Amino acid sequence: MRVLFQRVLRAAVRVDGQVIGSIGPGALLLVGIGRGDGEHDLRWMARKVTSLRVFPDGEGRMNRSLLELGYAVLAVSQFTLYGETRKGRRPSFTEAEEPKRAALLQDQFLEYLRTEGVGEVATGQFGASMEVELINDGPVTLWIESPRENAQEAETAASL
Repeated sequence: MRVLFQRVLRAAVRVDGQVIGSIGPGALLLVGIGRGDGEHDLRWMARKVTSLRVFPDGEGRMNRSLLELGYAVLAVSQFTLYGETRKGRRPSFTEAEEPKRAALLQDQFLEYLRTEGVGEVATGQFGASMEVELINDGPVTLWIESPRENAQEAETAASL
């Protein structure tokens, strides 16, 4: 599982010109579900993004989490996070989960965010062409991968 975490002052997503999800301060999460991702990845990622200390404290240090501040999340499905671009000029998306299963896992991830304590979880529309608007705060942008995937990469690298 891959998430691009962006700390935002506000963010919104539109489909066909209509706002379908918006938040004030919090995090915009571009969420990629990979082949083989499962409940462990979803739970781990929900815990990670809600507890990351990337928001400023009273002294301006990144010392507060989304949960501590009661901030919101806008989660937008983004299969292109699994786009492989090392060969050729057209990305390959073979590592992205098939859409039907990815949609179910995306919904489950949203539930885990709520279970972790996020009060407001807004979303895009799975599979739709979306316009995402945001005001980055900082900017703070982090690439996060679930440990299962990182463990696979480490095993692959060790076997080479």
